[in-house]
Amino acid sequence: MEVIGKIKWIDEIKTYGNNGFRKREVVVTTEEQYPQHILVEFIQDKCDLLNAFRVGQSVKIGINLRGREWVNPQGETKYFNSVQGWRIDAVEAAPSTEMPPMPPASAFEPADGDANEVEDDLPF
Repeated sequence: MEVIGKIKWIDEIKTYGNNGFRKREVVVTTEEQYPQHILVEFIQDKCDLLNAFRVGQSVKIGINLRGREWVNPQGETKYFNSVQGWRIDAVEAAPSTEMPPMPPASAFEPADGDANEVEDDLPF
Protein backbone atom coordinates (compact mmCIF):
# COMPACT_ATOMS: atom_id res chain seq x y z
CA MET A 1 0.00 0.00 0.00
CA GLU A 2 1.01 3.60 -0.44
CA VAL A 3 0.25 6.99 1.06
CA ILE A 4 0.75 10.04 -1.16
CA GLY A 5 0.73 13.61 0.13
CA LYS A 6 2.75 16.46 1.57
CA ILE A 7 4.89 16.15 4.68
CA LYS A 8 3.28 18.13 7.49
CA TRP A 9 5.62 17.15 10.33
CA ILE A 10 8.77 15.06 10.89
CA ASP A 11 9.74 13.99 14.40
CA GLU A 12 13.23 13.34 15.71
CA ILE A 13 14.48 9.78 16.13
CA LYS A 14 13.49 8.39 19.53
CA THR A 15 15.20 5.42 21.20
CA TYR A 16 13.36 3.08 23.59
CA GLY A 17 14.47 0.36 26.00
CA ASN A 18 17.84 -1.20 26.74
CA ASN A 19 18.19 -2.80 23.30
CA GLY A 20 18.06 0.57 21.45
CA PHE A 21 14.76 0.23 19.56
CA ARG A 22 14.49 3.31 17.30
CA LYS A 23 11.34 4.97 15.95
CA ARG A 24 10.69 8.12 13.93
CA GLU A 25 7.30 9.48 12.96
CA VAL A 26 6.14 11.59 10.05
CA VAL A 27 2.70 13.06 9.30
CA VAL A 28 1.62 13.20 5.66
CA THR A 29 -1.43 15.21 4.57
CA THR A 30 -3.20 13.68 1.60
CA GLU A 31 -4.29 15.94 -1.25
CA GLU A 32 -7.89 14.96 -1.90
CA GLN A 33 -11.33 16.47 -1.39
CA TYR A 34 -11.18 15.65 2.33
CA PRO A 35 -7.45 15.72 3.23
CA GLN A 36 -6.34 13.21 5.85
CA HIS A 37 -3.39 13.60 8.23
CA ILE A 38 -1.74 10.17 8.31
CA LEU A 39 0.87 9.33 10.96
CA VAL A 40 3.48 6.91 9.60
CA GLU A 41 6.13 5.25 11.79
CA PHE A 42 9.59 4.35 10.51
CA ILE A 43 11.46 1.92 12.78
CA GLN A 44 15.06 0.80 13.29
CA ASP A 45 17.25 1.35 10.19
CA LYS A 46 14.30 2.83 8.24
CA CYS A 47 14.39 5.94 10.48
CA ASP A 48 17.31 7.28 8.46
CA LEU A 49 15.23 7.31 5.25
CA LEU A 50 13.55 10.52 6.49
CA ASN A 51 16.83 12.46 6.68
CA ALA A 52 16.56 13.52 3.02
CA PHE A 53 13.03 14.97 3.33
CA ARG A 54 11.61 18.28 4.59
CA VAL A 55 8.23 19.65 5.68
CA GLY A 56 6.13 20.70 2.68
CA GLN A 57 7.68 18.18 0.30
CA SER A 58 5.38 15.90 -1.73
CA VAL A 59 6.11 12.22 -1.10
CA LYS A 60 4.92 8.70 -1.76
CA ILE A 61 5.40 6.31 1.18
CA GLY A 62 5.26 2.53 0.93
CA ILE A 63 3.43 1.31 4.04
CA ASN A 64 2.41 -1.82 5.91
CA LEU A 65 -0.60 -1.88 8.24
CA ARG A 66 0.16 -3.54 11.56
CA GLY A 67 -2.38 -4.65 14.17
CA ARG A 68 -1.93 -6.12 17.62
CA GLU A 69 -4.05 -7.44 20.42
CA TRP A 70 -3.45 -6.59 24.09
CA VAL A 71 -5.25 -7.81 27.20
CA ASN A 72 -5.21 -5.24 30.01
CA PRO A 73 -4.91 -6.19 33.71
CA GLN A 74 -8.72 -6.16 34.04
CA GLY A 75 -8.94 -8.87 31.35
CA GLU A 76 -10.34 -6.60 28.62
CA THR A 77 -8.99 -7.17 25.12
CA LYS A 78 -7.87 -4.08 23.23
CA TYR A 79 -6.71 -3.75 19.63
CA PHE A 80 -4.17 -1.28 18.26
CA ASN A 81 -3.24 -0.41 14.69
CA SER A 82 -0.13 1.26 13.33
CA VAL A 83 1.06 2.36 9.91
CA GLN A 84 4.70 1.46 9.30
CA GLY A 85 6.68 2.97 6.46
CA TRP A 86 9.36 0.99 4.66
CA ARG A 87 10.05 3.24 1.64
CA ILE A 88 9.71 6.95 0.88
CA ASP A 89 10.14 8.69 -2.48
CA ALA A 90 9.83 12.31 -3.55
CA VAL A 91 6.92 13.01 -5.89
CA GLU A 92 7.39 15.49 -8.71
CA ALA A 93 5.15 18.53 -8.49
CA ALA A 94 2.10 18.26 -10.70
CA PRO A 95 2.24 20.38 -13.85
CA SER A 96 0.55 23.72 -13.47
CA THR A 97 -2.89 24.12 -15.00
CA GLU A 98 -2.46 27.88 -15.27
CA MET A 99 -2.44 29.56 -18.67
CA PRO A 100 1.01 30.44 -20.01
CA PRO A 101 1.91 34.15 -19.90
CA MET A 102 0.63 36.35 -22.74
CA PRO A 103 3.33 37.19 -25.31
CA PRO A 104 4.22 40.87 -25.67
CA ALA A 105 2.27 43.00 -28.19
CA SER A 106 5.31 43.10 -30.47
CA ALA A 107 4.81 39.40 -31.16
CA PHE A 108 1.57 40.27 -32.98
CA GLU A 109 3.00 42.88 -35.40
CA PRO A 110 2.84 42.11 -39.13
CA ALA A 111 5.69 39.98 -40.40
CA ASP A 112 6.50 42.25 -43.37
CA GLY A 113 5.36 45.55 -44.80
CA ASP A 114 5.16 48.97 -43.22
CA ALA A 115 3.51 49.04 -39.78
CA ASN A 116 1.95 52.45 -40.62
CA GLU A 117 0.45 51.20 -43.90
CA VAL A 118 -3.33 50.80 -43.71
CA GLU A 119 -5.04 48.39 -46.06
CA ASP A 120 -8.57 49.47 -46.86
CA ASP A 121 -10.56 46.74 -48.56
CA LEU A 122 -13.85 47.27 -46.80
CA PRO A 123 -16.88 47.07 -49.14
CA PHE A 124 -18.43 50.35 -47.93
